[in-house]
Amino acid sequence: MDTLFNSTKTNSRGIPEAPFVEKVEDFIKDPNDFDLCFNKFQERLSKYKYMQESKLVSVKQLKQKIPDIENTLGMCRCLEAKKNSGSNLETNYQLNETLYTTAEIDTTDELKVGLWLGADVMLEYPIDEAIELLTAKLAEAKKNLDINQEDVEFLRENITTMEVNCARLYNWDVEKRQQLKGAQQATENLKI
Repeated sequence: MDTLFNSTKTNSRGIPEAPFVEKVEDFIKDPNDFDLCFNKFQERLSKYKYMQESKLVSVKQLKQKIPDIENTLGMCRCLEAKKNSGSNLETNYQLNETLYTTAEIDTTDELKVGLWLGADVMLEYPIDEAIELLTAKLAEAKKNLDINQEDVEFLRENITTMEVNCARLYNWDVEKRQQLKGAQQATENLKI
């Protein structure tokens, strides 16, 4: 049984592939080993489900983060375009829920923007460096989203495989117990 779980097949991030039990009889030689075997399958299934939940949280966070980066990048490109045209940018912004005002942003040669980096940290960047940084962050976030979605699908397939394995093991055990019970009843009937 240990060799079944020590398979070297993994996805590109090292998540092990679930084994598929074709014939339970080839796998469990002694019916007394059933509980140990079944528990190992249940444990692996739980690990896959935990990893899947973790990956789904990452996917959700990235899906929220990507539009924010895209909006910030779009605004930086707009500021850069105004800077290159030599005109200032006039914009409306919200002071509170019901109060808006207008502002004129000076887009001179010294144009800098403040970017929130997280953990209450904001750094000021020249506009061209900000665009470069945001472009790199956006590409990284999209790549991470693709990787996490791929892992979620891989885990979903492995969860299904492990659920099928658990069902096969359980059904095999029920069948063996019924056979044992039938054999015991036949023996008792012969004694009478």
